Amino acid sequence: MALVEIKVPDIGDFAEVAVIELLAKPGDTIKAEQSLLTVESDKASMEIPSSHGGVLKELKVKLGDKVAEGTVIAVIEAAAAASLSPPPPGEGRVGAPPSPAPAPAVVPPPPQPSPNGGGSQAIEVRVPDIGDFKDVSVIEVLVKPGDTVKVEQSLITVESDKASMEIPSSAAGVVRELKVKVGDTVNIGDLVAVLQGQGSAVAASPSPQPSPQRGEGESQAPATGERTPPTAALPPHDPTAPTGTLPHASPSVRKFARELGVPLEEVKGSGPKGRITQEDVQAFTKAVMSGEARTKAAAGKAPAGGGGEALGLLPWPKVDFAKFGAIERKPIPRIKKISAANLHRNWVMIPHVTNHDDADITELEAFRVQLNKENEKAGIKLTMLAFLVKACVAALKKYPDFNSSLDGDDLVYKNYWNIGFAADTPNGLMVPVIKDADRKGIVQIAQETAELAKKARDGKLSPADMSGATFTISSLGGIGGRYFSPIINAPEVAILGVSRSQTEPVWDGKQFQPRLMLPLSLSWDHRVVDGASAARFNAYLGQILADFRRVLL
Repeated sequence: MALVEIKVPDIGDFAEVAVIELLAKPGDTIKAEQSLLTVESDKASMEIPSSHGGVLKELKVKLGDKVAEGTVIAVIEAAAAASLSPPPPGEGRVGAPPSPAPAPAVVPPPPQPSPNGGGSQAIEVRVPDIGDFKDVSVIEVLVKPGDTVKVEQSLITVESDKASMEIPSSAAGVVRELKVKVGDTVNIGDLVAVLQGQGSAVAASPSPQPSPQRGEGESQAPATGERTPPTAALPPHDPTAPTGTLPHASPSVRKFARELGVPLEEVKGSGPKGRITQEDVQAFTKAVMSGEARTKAAAGKAPAGGGGEALGLLPWPKVDFAKFGAIERKPIPRIKKISAANLHRNWVMIPHVTNHDDADITELEAFRVQLNKENEKAGIKLTMLAFLVKACVAALKKYPDFNSSLDGDDLVYKNYWNIGFAADTPNGLMVPVIKDADRKGIVQIAQETAELAKKARDGKLSPADMSGATFTISSLGGIGGRYFSPIINAPEVAILGVSRSQTEPVWDGKQFQPRLMLPLSLSWDHRVVDGASAARFNAYLGQILADFRRVLL
C-alpha cells in the first residue's frame, strides 16, 4: 500500500475557490473518480474527484478553506495499481516527482459567419470543447430569440451524469434563432444558436465556464448571486418537463434524485446557500414513503374515491383584493420568509401536542425584585427569563427525552443543555441560544440574554449565536395573552411557551390567597414524548418555579 496525495486538478480559469461541501471523511473507502469535496466560485460550483481508489487517511481542507490548482486536499492509502486513470498534473505518491503536464486541450471550431447583407452578419455559435463528454443533455435554456447577448454570456446549461456546465456565446449580438431545446443532447461542434451581430465581436477561442477535466463536475449557479431556494409556489413536478430553473445541487445529487424520481424543486436544501444535499433527498424520499409529505404532482390529483384516502390540496385562492377597497403591497421581510418555510415544515411534519399549566411564582418574583434592588448600583438586572432558563435545564436533566432529537430511526440524547429563546425584533422573531446554560448562574444568564437580545434587534446575530439549541423558550410575558401553542423548532422535540403572569385567587385548603400565576404552554413531539411524560415535565417545572431551591437537588 502507498500513500497518495490528492491535489486539486485543473479547474479552469479559477483561483482561490472556496470549499463549500465535504463529501467524504477519514476512514471512508474511496473509488477512483469519486468526488471528495465541492468548491464554488462566484460563477460555478464543481466537485473535485479522487484520482485513486483506497482508504481516505486524511483530509487536508475544511469548510470555508480556499484552494487552487495543485492544493493538496487529501491523502489516500492506495495500492500501486489502484488508480483507474492517470493522476492529474502534480498528483502522485507522497514525495514523488511531479507528473508531466497534460497535452493541450483541443481548440473548438470557430463560429461560422455567413453573409447577411449590410454591416451585420449571422453568426453560428457551436458547442466548444467540453472535455471527455458525449451526448450531454440540455437541461436549461438561459436566453430566448430577441435577447441581446455579450461575448462569454451563457446560453444554455448542459449536464452529463457527472457534471453540469454552462455553454457561453462566442460572439456578441442578438439571438436570431435557437437551435436546441430542453431535453436535446449535444456534442462538440453542434450548432446552439444563430446570432445577428458584428463580425468583430466574435471571440477567438470560446470555452465553457469552466470546462471540467477528468470528470470533475460543476453545478450551474447564476452569475448575479445566490440561487433562491425552491418554495411551495413551484408547479407540480413533471419529470418530462423541466421547470426552467436548476435547483442548487451538485451533479451527483441531481443524478441521485433522478434515480429515485425525486423532484428536486420540491426539496428544501440544508447546505450552504440552500444547497440540496444527498441527505435532503433521502429525507424527502422517506417523508413521502411514510405519508408525512406528498409531491406536488401527487397532491394535485383528486382521490379516486373513499373517505379513507388523503385529499389533494386545493390551489391557493387568487383574489383581486383591490376590487373591494384600497390596498397596499409590501414585500415580506427576508427573516420572515426564512422563518415561514421552517415553521411550515415543522408544523406539517411534527405531530404537535400542547399541555397548558400554571406555575405559582409568587415567592420567585419577590426574590427577583429583591435581588434587583440589592444590585441596582452594580447595574445588574435579573429577568424572569433567566430563572426560566435555569429551571428548564433542571427539568430537562430529570426528563432527558425532552433534550433529545430524532435522527432517522435513532433518538439522540444530548449531554449538553443549550437553551434558545425567542427575541422580538423589528424584522421578526429570532432565536439566539444560551450555550451551556447548566454551567452558568442566574446573573450570567441574565447578562447573556440581554446582550443577545440587543444583537438580535440590531441585526448583528451570527449563525453561531443561533445554532445548537436543545430546547427553546418563547415568552410573550411582556406583551400579554393567556395560553398559546408554540411551534417546535426542529430538530428539537419540545418548546415552552410562557404568557403574562397575573395575580389570581388560589385556594390553600382553608381560604383563597392572592398568588402570582405564570401560564405555561409546553408543545411536544408525540413521536418522542407521550402525554404522561409531558404532564410530569410541566408539573416538575412548576414545582421548581414555586420553590427555586429545587434546582439544587
